[in-house]
Amino acid sequence: MGTARAVRAGSSSAVAPEERLAAFPEVTGGHVAALEAVCSSLETDPHVLAGASRDWIGRYQGRAGVLVAPKDTDEVAAVMRVCAEAGLAVVPQGGKTGLVGGSVPLLAGDGGCGPDSGAKEVVLSLRRMNAIESIDVDAGVVHAQAGVVLESLEAAVAEAGFTVPLDLGAKGSCHVGGNVATNAGGIHFVRYGSLHGSVLGLEVVLPSGDVLDSRTSLRKNNTGYDLKQLFIGSEGTLGVITRVSLWLPPAPQAKSVALLGVDSFASAVALVRTARVHLGDAVSALEFMDRTSIECVLAHARGRDPLGTATPFYVLVEAAGASEPAVAAAMDSLLEHAMDSPKLGVLDGTLAADGQQAAELWHLREACTEGIMGAGAVYKYDLSLPTAQMYDVVESVRERMAGVDGAVVVGYGHLGDANLHLNIAVPEYSSEVEHLLEPYVYEATAALAGSISAEHGLGQMKASVAHYSQSKTALAYMRAIKDVFDPQGILNPGKVLV
Repeated sequence: MGTARAVRAGSSSAVAPEERLAAFPEVTGGHVAALEAVCSSLETDPHVLAGASRDWIGRYQGRAGVLVAPKDTDEVAAVMRVCAEAGLAVVPQGGKTGLVGGSVPLLAGDGGCGPDSGAKEVVLSLRRMNAIESIDVDAGVVHAQAGVVLESLEAAVAEAGFTVPLDLGAKGSCHVGGNVATNAGGIHFVRYGSLHGSVLGLEVVLPSGDVLDSRTSLRKNNTGYDLKQLFIGSEGTLGVITRVSLWLPPAPQAKSVALLGVDSFASAVALVRTARVHLGDAVSALEFMDRTSIECVLAHARGRDPLGTATPFYVLVEAAGASEPAVAAAMDSLLEHAMDSPKLGVLDGTLAADGQQAAELWHLREACTEGIMGAGAVYKYDLSLPTAQMYDVVESVRERMAGVDGAVVVGYGHLGDANLHLNIAVPEYSSEVEHLLEPYVYEATAALAGSISAEHGLGQMKASVAHYSQSKTALAYMRAIKDVFDPQGILNPGKVLV
């Protein structure tokens, strides 16, 4: 198979990266001097810049002309004013845990990184803005800078008796600002809902350098347009999120985790329906994995086969609440009903006896990404689909890839909110494989009235195919909003909209 034009898994970009950056100037030594005058941390070493220009799984490799790491909002604003005056493209960057190339520069030319190399983008890292500024225990709200790592935020609020209404496999690396910028979903979406409901306010530096501050501890504020909502899920294309005010639910005092093996995807769906009835408000997570996903984890990540019997599908159920007896009783009710109901197709199951066993069961789900990466070069798709039809896309893609040597197709994800992670591993990226997958996956999703991006965003991977999930009218208004906030188009060009 031939080599793809660029290392981009799952990319159907109709507009080449070079074309997306054509209108922007190259970063020069003069630009670096101007940025150094307003920012206390700046990096021009080509090797460091190459690392900052590559996503965490090596799928996207761009070229940064310089990296700035402001210490506070004032420095971010000053950097943006310099870039706006020079017309320089800016890429806001958090923990680089995304999967659609949204936080790294675009590929532009054959040169290296650094000033006067031909590179055209300034990487603006939020890593130094990592302070948890305050926790309002009366309101249940945390105020934090955008560079706080999600796991660190969870540890801090847990000491005050709260939990963050977001949990991701990448929690040890991802930044809360990036979570908001991508409207991250995660494993507890089924319990806490979207960040559109949890984020109470934001501080955002606009492309002009102006600061829009809507931070608050108020849950109710019905005084006109709720502008913060525009920045949640905007992927750094409208402004740079610098501070977040986030609602905190009380930390559950009890949790119970079970893993059930079922005979079909239809049985997995039926089991989730049953879990909602028996667990009620205690539902905390409803995840699924196919057997191939488990086999990839066992082969390429630590772990052991969870059940005595290998089953076609696995459903991971977590219940949580304030009362340990109540949570245990609800889970026992579910398991008793599930094991005694042949129509649910449960073949085997296990209930975690303690926190360590619960963590081992969760590892099987959270290591799915690592497991499939060990199987080769991975094309990843993050889809929302009608629940009963979620796995149809996996099966049709598996049939389509049957003639590709070494191809491995897996499906796993958040069954409770109908979010499928479709992953295809092959020996190497190639244009032939890409053409087999795209636009087929997007067309199949659109035919089911689904979304081509459930929680990962559009980034550079899906910017040119947003029309599969958004109408012409919606896209036109999205471009109009972009023009209002960023008339020069300098923030994260080539991402979300092309």
